[in-house]
Amino acid sequence: MDKTQQGSVNLELHNGIGVLTFFHPTHNALPSHLLSKMIAFIQDAGEREAVKAILIKSEGNRTFCAGASLDELLQLENEMQATQFFMGFADLINAIRQCPKLVLGRVQGKAIGGGVGLAAAVDYCFATQYASVRLSELSIGFGPFVIEPAVSRKIGVAATAHLTLNPTEWQTAQWAKERNLFAEVFKDVQQMDDYIVHFTKSLVEYSPEAMRAIKQVLWTGTSHWNELLAERAAISGKLAISDFTRRKLAQFKQ
Repeated sequence: MDKTQQGSVNLELHNGIGVLTFFHPTHNALPSHLLSKMIAFIQDAGEREAVKAILIKSEGNRTFCAGASLDELLQLENEMQATQFFMGFADLINAIRQCPKLVLGRVQGKAIGGGVGLAAAVDYCFATQYASVRLSELSIGFGPFVIEPAVSRKIGVAATAHLTLNPTEWQTAQWAKERNLFAEVFKDVQQMDDYIVHFTKSLVEYSPEAMRAIKQVLWTGTSHWNELLAERAAISGKLAISDFTRRKLAQFKQ
């Protein structure tokens, strides 16, 4: 099976920034094997002295990340497998949280479900005006339980409820910026990338010790997330193998 079918994750160092790029042919969805690679790369980059910060991005222009792989979700046979499936995003969020380096996000297009969670988990997120967001989980039969702590931490409970309870509606990038999911929104990819070069050029000149301390301060109050997100993964796992969800997934695929 080639890259086009499997997807890919790569980490490259550019001027002190560890650029982590992921791709999957299904709208940059993140199956378990890609999540595992992303986690490993983040942990590795976090310990490399040459890496001053990490930038997470995806390939293509239309979709940043479609979230968890529905194809993989359909193949789950029991609650244990389903819980492990959702632990992929739990472990990714915790890897970003525990990484001693600041983690940036580059969102060029739509973010759905776990893609919104990824945008929320990074420490600072850039986006284009095409980066609409949607939490679709409730329409399928479960909810954004694993990513909720990260999303609520960024945009608040009320805005998270708005996204969660309107699972078929897109919210604009400007809506997301006004609620602090995105720090900056640009008219197109070129303008965003130019600004990221400017932003990171300054970032790599700052004190590594100061940035490490800032990272710890920004994540104050989240030391219990290893246990919390595991509990949330178990909730999602139980719901994901229900007859209701299986019917919804089958309808969605058709």
